[in-house]
Amino acid sequence: MYLNNHTYYSLKYGTISPRELVDEMIQAKVTHFTLTDINNTSALLELLRLAKGQGITISAGIDFRNGAHQQFVSIAKNNCGWLELNNYLSKHLHLKEEIQTPAPKFKNAYTIYPFGTIDYKDLRPNEFIGIRISNLNALRFDALKNHSEKLVVMQPVTFRSKRDFNAHRLLRAIDTNVLLSQLDKMEEAHPDEVFYTEKELRVLFQEYPKAITNTFKLLRSCAIEFEFGNDHGHNNLQHYTGNHELDFRLLKRLAFNGLSYRFDTVDDTILDRINMELDIILKKKFVSYFLVAWKITKYARNQGYFYVGRGSGANSIISYLLRITDVDPMELDLYFERFINLFRSSPPDFDIDFSWKERQDITRYIFERFPNATLLAAYSTFKHKSVLRELGKVFGLPAHEIDKLQRSPTQADEIGQIILRYSTLIQGFPSHLTVHSAGIIISEKPIHYYTATFMPPKGFPTTHFDMHIAEDIALYKFDILGQRGLAKIKDSLHIIAQNNLSQGFDIHDIKQLKKDMKSNELLRLGNAIGCFYIESPAMRMLLRKLQVSKYLDLVAASSVIRPGVAQSGMMREYIIRHRNPEKRKLAQEKSPTLYQLMPDTYGVMVYQEDVIKVAHYFAGLSLAEADVLRRGMSGKYRSREEFQQVKDKFFSNCDAKGNPPAHTLEIWTQIESFAGYAFAKYNWMATPYLDIAIGFGLANNDYLKDQTQHPRIDARFELNEHWILTGAAGKHHQFPRP
Repeated sequence: MYLNNHTYYSLKYGTISPRELVDEMIQAKVTHFTLTDINNTSALLELLRLAKGQGITISAGIDFRNGAHQQFVSIAKNNCGWLELNNYLSKHLHLKEEIQTPAPKFKNAYTIYPFGTIDYKDLRPNEFIGIRISNLNALRFDALKNHSEKLVVMQPVTFRSKRDFNAHRLLRAIDTNVLLSQLDKMEEAHPDEVFYTEKELRVLFQEYPKAITNTFKLLRSCAIEFEFGNDHGHNNLQHYTGNHELDFRLLKRLAFNGLSYRFDTVDDTILDRINMELDIILKKKFVSYFLVAWKITKYARNQGYFYVGRGSGANSIISYLLRITDVDPMELDLYFERFINLFRSSPPDFDIDFSWKERQDITRYIFERFPNATLLAAYSTFKHKSVLRELGKVFGLPAHEIDKLQRSPTQADEIGQIILRYSTLIQGFPSHLTVHSAGIIISEKPIHYYTATFMPPKGFPTTHFDMHIAEDIALYKFDILGQRGLAKIKDSLHIIAQNNLSQGFDIHDIKQLKKDMKSNELLRLGNAIGCFYIESPAMRMLLRKLQVSKYLDLVAASSVIRPGVAQSGMMREYIIRHRNPEKRKLAQEKSPTLYQLMPDTYGVMVYQEDVIKVAHYFAGLSLAEADVLRRGMSGKYRSREEFQQVKDKFFSNCDAKGNPPAHTLEIWTQIESFAGYAFAKYNWMATPYLDIAIGFGLANNDYLKDQTQHPRIDARFELNEHWILTGAAGKHHQFPRP
């Protein structure tokens, strides 16, 4: 009975959130309904996730319209039909073409036309005419009533109440940029587009029992399925080479070929770490994920582009050996399980910064190299002040009165009170789709298998769902970011080259840069003007307080200054322990477990991965539970039930282990502070040294002249992947320890 239902992702039209729509259907004991947002597919996957296990089946459809004028509604019979609908909608959104009638000859979808828009004689076998309550009187006098085999009940659901209807009219006025009093009736929904129970609809359509039968038959023949979570693996590109085994061979060879460039000596600790990571990467099916990141960065190096690999992937020695990142995880004791572990339910990620001048070319390359690449969308929502301003314009208020209403809402007149009341209702509604600042997904299946796409000014197809929905269906993004500092580094190197100072200087040789005494002296004195991230007055003062003169101290300083660490008092405690060895001894005696877990920071939680370590080893949570805790503290899943369950288990486990309640609460307070933004240990830590080294090199030619020459990367490390796929592809390669 419910073939035409809208959420507020029918942008500036619908008024019901996905959660509210599911709740309405469950409360009314509806067992099957169809989501058909207007020219939009943002809500479907979220709706399916919400309905999972609720005894309700949701079909997928699209309400195809030109503006507010309904052309037809199409409903997918299955996932193949959903692909057809998304292909069709995306074509029109990309080209900004109007929807034409009749609909295409969909093979796996039904099409329903509004009453009075098409002759029933022209209908195909999979096409029907939808009747709504407002059409019943006219139908009695139409020849169509004698052809009930082509009738279905299509009563739209757009709002729940008179108040919702009023909000809908306000949204339509905002969308069409007219005064509410001038809103054309053709631009708004009929007031009867509210939720009717199945019993009420049966009574209203009792003259047309065949239409009711047709409707239920249509619904029962439609089903769409998506897997949520990563228990079934991920939906990113599955094979880089087209074969799992060849992918793993390539990854392994690349890793071992990178050893001589990254390490002067290779011991069993390094080799054990490599083997451990390779084993987990293989089991979690992330081999192609690494190879895609390697390919992107390899292209950048070939083009002479500078980049900084960040994200939790920087905790991996494999990404270090593949030159995706430049941070040595062995030196920093970076926790690989922060990136991937066998129990982690949330996705890993690579963040790669490029110069703002070169980012567009990198994006172009990704889309040309990987056919199923897509930008991720974000939702621009109505904020409080913007809603007040938009509603003020709809009611015809001059600008100064709108400003007054924003400043002094308690002094609002009657119109102002109406505006305030409806602004509360509309606040948080999605206004329009925009583009995620950096996210790109590369899927195995065509992206239209999941969603339609639109074409923003960037010129690349963009999903209708955001990063959170992408994670829910195991599509894991790459963050390709733009940074002005990298352009500055390239310009500086050009100046160095012009002055014939670049002989033997490898900008990627971070180990050599970290050893430079003059650069370290600049850090100790806080002379970091012009150096990305560490040039602020607060940061330079902290550098002086800590007497930072080595790399690990810089890493810690960059994190303790973050709001979460600073406001909890941990920054002050870290400074005290750093400067007073006797305080470290007291801290070690008070909590030997914490001190053992975080010796570099004297037992003070500073980095995001410290949350995982403390939750796992101190409180006895599993790695999966520890990661839920970390993500909850970052604000991503604070409201979800599993976060509260993990929090309760943290305290119960500590109590069972005999930890004093006061000490447990103190540790929890430290963990909780990470909700105020803490950094992972690896973040940004290559760039400041590059900036300092280059800046000093420009000022003092001795810097470059005094360095021990280190050859640039040899061609043998730039392994051509075709080598392993041609003559040597059939052989099993052994990788002996160097």
